[in-house]
Amino acid sequence: MHCEAAATSHAARFHGMLDTLRYSVAFDNLPSGILHFKEKETFMDTSTPSSHRRNLLSILGIATPIIQAPMAGVSTAAMAAAVSKAGGLGSLGVGAMDAQAARKTIRETRALTGKPFNVNLFCHAPAKSDVVREQAWLTYLAAQFAEHGGTAPTSLREIYKSFVADDAMFQMLLEEKPAVVSFHFGLPSQQKIDALRGAGIVLLASATSLQEARQIEAAGVDAIVAQGIEAGGHRGTFDTDGYDEGLGTLALVRLLVLGTKLPVIASGGIMDGASIAAVLALGAEAAQLGTAFVACPESSADAAYRAALTAPQPRPTTLTRAISGRAARGFTNRLTALGIAADAPPVPDYPIAYDAGKALHAAAKATGSAEYAAQWAGQAAPLARSLPAAELVAQLRSELREAILRMATFADPQDAA
Repeated sequence: MHCEAAATSHAARFHGMLDTLRYSVAFDNLPSGILHFKEKETFMDTSTPSSHRRNLLSILGIATPIIQAPMAGVSTAAMAAAVSKAGGLGSLGVGAMDAQAARKTIRETRALTGKPFNVNLFCHAPAKSDVVREQAWLTYLAAQFAEHGGTAPTSLREIYKSFVADDAMFQMLLEEKPAVVSFHFGLPSQQKIDALRGAGIVLLASATSLQEARQIEAAGVDAIVAQGIEAGGHRGTFDTDGYDEGLGTLALVRLLVLGTKLPVIASGGIMDGASIAAVLALGAEAAQLGTAFVACPESSADAAYRAALTAPQPRPTTLTRAISGRAARGFTNRLTALGIAADAPPVPDYPIAYDAGKALHAAAKATGSAEYAAQWAGQAAPLARSLPAAELVAQLRSELREAILRMATFADPQDAA
């Protein structure tokens, strides 16, 4: 009797989760539930029930809990529009652009869809130039330039501005008013946050720890992107000189769901519907996928990048500072190996080091080599598929539904008894 009662209780709780998932993904014919999530508990305050918070999908104006990550240099207007038209949230990575180029990309996307999309900005601390350090790094790379018939630059520069110091980009956003704006590497000033929200723009920001998430919450941002250590591309850490615990996606999502009152978007190592179901079960209200979309024909990834993603023999990934000056996960190559060699000098500050990395990649690419490319990829990259973006969203939705139904079989009281 005790076992039957316990099984019934567990099933009721599980079917409550299914109710929440069903609402999130608008699926028909999923199991009916009798419980919903309890009040959202936090480590400091349990006074705000989840029913008092606006549903994230409603806030974003989307139909399915799938967000295409804003990958600078890879995401395109065509990709963002395709994802948004398919019911998810497409994204533009404009952090490496100036205001004029960003405005052009936003307008190109609007010409393709009337659906909401996200515009992502980098909020890193402005780079600290150190000429001695930069010259040492260029000297270290000189042999690689020569190997490919090139010459190392005589000096390095900060190749793009941080949004925290880019008033032209800020003014452009107020004029264009994209539906969603997101921040990576930190937050802009409170004045900018308040002005963007006042313009009716939904704001998201990345966090890699509970401490960062609480800063985001205190600033009045609408939702948190929980970026686990598995994620491809640059770590969104606020303070690169501080300790990075390297929390995985599952641990981080649960910490943020219970430790803040904001909706949480899971990011890192998510490549299929089963992974999306897992993070929704932990309390996330959407999943953000980046590497999963790189192989889509709408992305601007080159042939070598696509080949690395879909190679029969999976390529390992690593966190490296050697390419840009900031920790980022990508496929291992000669440049990542140089970055950890015993004789490697300190890498210049971000994004100054990127100037050297891009120049070296250009020299090598001219000779047919991709061994110095920034091929950002998450730990689950071997699961990448070369599908059009809209088809991928549809496939993810189908897999998500299957995963939810599969999980339901484990909570059936009759089976448990």
